[in-house]
Amino acid sequence: TRMDNVCIAGGVGLNCVANWRILKEAGFKDIFIQPAAGDSGAALGAAFYVYNSVLGHPRSHRMDHAYLGPGFTDDAIGRVLKQNQAAYERINDEAELLRRTAELIAEGKVIGWFQGRMEFGPRALGARSLVADARNPKMKDIINAKVKFREAFRPFAPSVLKEHAHEWFDMPAGMDAPFMLLVPEVRREARAKIPAVTHQDGTGRVQTVTEEHNGRYYRLIREFQRQTGVPIVINTSFNVRGEPIVCTPQDAYNTYLNTGIDVLVIGDYVVTSKPGDVDYEAGMRRSIELEASSLLKAGG
Repeated sequence: TRMDNVCIAGGVGLNCVANWRILKEAGFKDIFIQPAAGDSGAALGAAFYVYNSVLGHPRSHRMDHAYLGPGFTDDAIGRVLKQNQAAYERINDEAELLRRTAELIAEGKVIGWFQGRMEFGPRALGARSLVADARNPKMKDIINAKVKFREAFRPFAPSVLKEHAHEWFDMPAGMDAPFMLLVPEVRREARAKIPAVTHQDGTGRVQTVTEEHNGRYYRLIREFQRQTGVPIVINTSFNVRGEPIVCTPQDAYNTYLNTGIDVLVIGDYVVTSKPGDVDYEAGMRRSIELEASSLLKAGG
């Protein structure tokens, strides 16, 4: 076609390795992958078809972010926490909330992060996410065993401040990758610094974060950078294996209670204790069994 740009949708668009190779090797200058690149994305297409083609409105929308789902006020969140008799603290000063959250991440805690409107599509992008320290080489195993209850080999993605992405990943300065659908190489000098988000082949499934589109998440990572020198955190979806990403405050609290998530940061509220004990060893055993089952199937 000799065209400079390519747009990809459909389930194949979730193949992050293929997307990166298309961008690097197929001769295009820019690539756009619909973040709900699967059957659910048809809902967006249907809406725009009616708006633009049937009703005749001009095409003006640019999809810079995917925060299109439900959001909840702090008052609504507080009512849910009270109904559940949760032990929580409300921190109205955002700077203090982010300072303490970043400090907990740096201490090795797994944070359930529930903020703003939910993401549209299969990826958690800093609104319904589990956030942790990418510097910790054990963190991948910890999250898979204590929270996800899934095979230990499954990797996690890095959320990085957009202006620093090129310093840590082999990608051009200023490049947008907001939907976690591209897999560049982690720069060799950075791999030992962020082992929890570096795949075995030296790549990472990057999400670039900007203050414009997800201000509180951006400011959390910036605060983590201020404390540690690293502008990157682990980002994985706030759910357990076999369940959808949490949508409501009640979903988030239920998942927090029934997994090894250490702290729930939900709106301006911080929940740090839960009644009873979660059987993390059972979760670890389940992860080992799943991995063994996968290996047996692959070998058979």
